[in-house]
Amino acid sequence: MRLQYPSSIRIISLPCTGKVDLIHLLKAFEKGADGVYVAGCLEGACQYTSGNIRARKRVEQAKEILDKIGVGGARVEMYNLSSSEAPRFAEIAEEMTERIRALGPNPVKIAGKRMAA
Repeated sequence: MRLQYPSSIRIISLPCTGKVDLIHLLKAFEKGADGVYVAGCLEGACQYTSGNIRARKRVEQAKEILDKIGVGGARVEMYNLSSSEAPRFAEIAEEMTERIRALGPNPVKIAGKRMAA
Protein backbone atom coordinates (compact mmCIF):
# COMPACT_ATOMS: atom_id res chain seq x y z
CA MET A 1 0.00 0.00 0.00
CA ARG A 2 1.47 3.34 -1.06
CA LEU A 3 0.23 6.23 1.00
CA GLN A 4 0.28 9.83 -0.04
CA TYR A 5 1.30 12.54 2.38
CA PRO A 6 2.57 16.08 1.80
CA SER A 7 6.00 16.29 0.18
CA SER A 8 7.01 18.94 2.71
CA ILE A 9 7.14 16.27 5.44
CA ARG A 10 10.68 15.21 6.35
CA ILE A 11 10.89 11.92 8.21
CA ILE A 12 13.69 11.31 10.68
CA SER A 13 13.72 7.72 11.90
CA LEU A 14 14.82 6.83 15.40
CA PRO A 15 14.80 3.47 17.20
CA CYS A 16 12.48 5.01 19.82
CA THR A 17 10.82 8.38 20.32
CA GLY A 18 12.50 8.37 23.73
CA LYS A 19 15.63 9.42 21.80
CA VAL A 20 13.98 12.70 20.81
CA ASP A 21 15.55 15.39 22.95
CA LEU A 22 14.21 18.86 23.65
CA ILE A 23 17.20 20.37 21.86
CA HIS A 24 16.33 18.42 18.67
CA LEU A 25 12.83 19.88 18.66
CA LEU A 26 14.00 23.45 19.28
CA LYS A 27 16.87 23.19 16.77
CA ALA A 28 14.39 22.28 14.06
CA PHE A 29 12.66 25.62 14.56
CA GLU A 30 15.96 27.48 14.77
CA LYS A 31 16.88 25.96 11.39
CA GLY A 32 13.60 27.15 9.88
CA ALA A 33 11.06 24.34 10.30
CA ASP A 34 7.51 25.67 10.36
CA GLY A 35 6.29 22.72 12.46
CA VAL A 36 7.42 19.45 13.99
CA TYR A 37 5.53 16.39 15.07
CA VAL A 38 6.69 13.24 16.77
CA ALA A 39 4.95 9.97 15.89
CA GLY A 40 5.55 7.28 18.47
CA CYS A 41 4.14 3.96 19.49
CA LEU A 42 1.00 3.66 21.52
CA GLU A 43 1.33 4.49 25.21
CA GLY A 44 1.93 1.27 27.11
CA ALA A 45 3.28 -0.44 24.00
CA CYS A 46 6.83 0.96 23.97
CA GLN A 47 9.39 -1.82 23.62
CA TYR A 48 11.76 0.38 25.64
CA THR A 49 9.14 0.66 28.41
CA SER A 50 8.61 4.42 28.61
CA GLY A 51 10.32 6.07 25.64
CA ASN A 52 7.11 7.50 24.24
CA ILE A 53 6.17 8.94 27.64
CA ARG A 54 9.57 10.69 27.85
CA ALA A 55 9.04 12.01 24.31
CA ARG A 56 5.59 13.36 25.21
CA LYS A 57 7.08 15.24 28.18
CA ARG A 58 9.76 16.74 25.93
CA VAL A 59 7.17 17.79 23.36
CA GLU A 60 5.17 19.47 26.15
CA GLN A 61 8.33 21.29 27.30
CA ALA A 62 8.97 22.42 23.73
CA LYS A 63 5.37 23.72 23.50
CA GLU A 64 5.88 25.81 26.64
CA ILE A 65 9.19 27.24 25.43
CA LEU A 66 7.85 28.00 21.95
CA ASP A 67 4.86 29.80 23.48
CA LYS A 68 7.14 31.85 25.75
CA ILE A 69 9.41 32.97 22.92
CA GLY A 70 6.56 33.82 20.56
CA VAL A 71 6.97 31.01 18.03
CA GLY A 72 3.85 29.17 19.20
CA GLY A 73 3.49 25.83 20.93
CA ALA A 74 0.85 24.72 18.44
CA ARG A 75 3.67 24.18 15.95
CA VAL A 76 4.85 21.03 17.75
CA GLU A 77 2.78 17.93 18.55
CA MET A 78 3.09 14.32 19.69
CA TYR A 79 1.00 11.53 18.20
CA ASN A 80 0.78 7.90 19.30
CA LEU A 81 -0.08 5.21 16.79
CA SER A 82 0.90 1.65 16.05
CA SER A 83 3.01 0.60 13.09
CA SER A 84 -0.10 -0.94 11.51
CA GLU A 85 -1.80 2.47 11.31
CA ALA A 86 -0.13 3.74 8.14
CA PRO A 87 -3.33 5.43 6.88
CA ARG A 88 -3.55 7.28 10.21
CA PHE A 89 0.07 8.42 9.76
CA ALA A 90 -0.87 9.94 6.40
CA GLU A 91 -3.91 11.65 8.00
CA ILE A 92 -1.71 13.10 10.74
CA ALA A 93 0.72 14.41 8.13
CA GLU A 94 -2.17 16.17 6.37
CA GLU A 95 -3.57 17.52 9.67
CA MET A 96 -0.23 18.94 10.75
CA THR A 97 0.41 20.43 7.32
CA GLU A 98 -2.95 22.21 7.42
CA ARG A 99 -2.36 23.39 11.00
CA ILE A 100 1.03 24.83 10.09
CA ARG A 101 -0.32 26.41 6.90
CA ALA A 102 -2.98 28.16 9.01
CA LEU A 103 -0.34 29.39 11.50
CA GLY A 104 1.87 30.72 8.73
CA PRO A 105 5.65 30.63 8.45
CA ASN A 106 7.94 30.14 11.43
CA PRO A 107 8.53 33.60 12.99
CA VAL A 108 12.20 32.69 13.57
CA LYS A 109 12.64 32.10 9.84
CA ILE A 110 10.95 35.41 9.01
CA ALA A 111 13.14 37.31 11.50
CA GLY A 112 16.24 35.67 10.03
CA LYS A 113 15.30 36.82 6.52
CA ARG A 114 14.77 40.38 7.76
CA MET A 115 18.19 40.38 9.45
CA ALA A 116 19.86 39.03 6.31
CA ALA A 117 18.32 41.73 4.11
